[in-house]
Amino acid sequence: MISPRRLSGRWQRLDVTVRDLPLGLLILAGSFLPALHGNGTRVGDLPTRPFDALTALALGLECLPLALRRRRPAVCLALVSVGFAVDQVRAYHSVAGVALPLALLSAGAHLDRHRRAAALLFSAAYVPLAVVLHRLGSGGETASEFVTFYLALVLAWGTGAWLRAGRVAEAEHRRRVAEDTRTAERTRIARELHDVVTHHVTAMVVQAEAARYLTAAPDRLDRTLTAVTDTGRLAIADLRHLLDLLNPDHGTGTGGAREPSAGRLLTLVERTRQAGQPVEFTEEGTPAPSTGSADLVAYRVVQEALTNALKYAHGSRTSVRVRHGAKEITVEVGTDGSGSAAASPGGSGRGLAGLRERVDVLGGEFSAEHAPGGGFLVRARIPTGNPS
Repeated sequence: MISPRRLSGRWQRLDVTVRDLPLGLLILAGSFLPALHGNGTRVGDLPTRPFDALTALALGLECLPLALRRRRPAVCLALVSVGFAVDQVRAYHSVAGVALPLALLSAGAHLDRHRRAAALLFSAAYVPLAVVLHRLGSGGETASEFVTFYLALVLAWGTGAWLRAGRVAEAEHRRRVAEDTRTAERTRIARELHDVVTHHVTAMVVQAEAARYLTAAPDRLDRTLTAVTDTGRLAIADLRHLLDLLNPDHGTGTGGAREPSAGRLLTLVERTRQAGQPVEFTEEGTPAPSTGSADLVAYRVVQEALTNALKYAHGSRTSVRVRHGAKEITVEVGTDGSGSAAASPGGSGRGLAGLRERVDVLGGEFSAEHAPGGGFLVRARIPTGNPS
């Protein structure tokens, strides 16, 4: 036995014309019921006449085109209108007349091109129909009756147009949300790549530059080249981890865990020292068991600040202080500006701007500025989201 959900899924996979056809067939079948004969739409005061040879054609034109109401709304409206006109002129007054407002509603909702032309053409066609019905009738009907029926048809079109406007607005909203999501994701990927690649490559460049002057000291040259190799391997590992995060299947397997925050910070500081940057590292407090994204953001702040120190204050004494509190992580990285180049807190601006966005998202505070005695000072307060 097929479940209702599976049956509904199969029905939705059918062509829209097939799904709309039963509505027309249902109205057509009801039009031939003797109990409903003469109880349909009546425009004018022509007396109802029995069905004849033209009845099947008129009712078929009114009902069967409803199968096209979403696929070809203009064709549907044209055919239904012709059938309705024959129905009224022949005075069948069948219940098939309800197909006309349905066709108008569908045209208002699904017609994408030449909407105004279709509305004007329908309105223009209604005028001669009203004139013909008035002349064929006994003259008891008034112009207001034809106008009232026309306004009812306008209401059906307007309802369809309102539905279409809502559908278009919803589609536009979904498009904007999808575009914003893609933009945010591209920004996040660019930020991660910047944080991962820039630091490691900067360290490798500094170490390689230093190696050029160590040809007379083979032991120091070997250590420097080993540091370059280790930094390259670390960069590859971090890039692989980033690509794993971008993999849709990430999190479904049993991948290895990342190194704890404290260990990563110590490794980061040690790599920077190997690149020739004197770094004093202080860590206070105990990291919370779970800090959400705060732990990674704190790591990125230290990483970016040390990258800038290598670039713009190489050789300057640099201090890194990380304090783990009950509700937040505080990071402070500064240089004294005594190195080989002028210290700069911002560099190109991309890295620190990305850090500011990261910290802002978590509701924290971030600043990067020149220190009073030279060098630069980066501060960040990153809420962990843990209760006190």
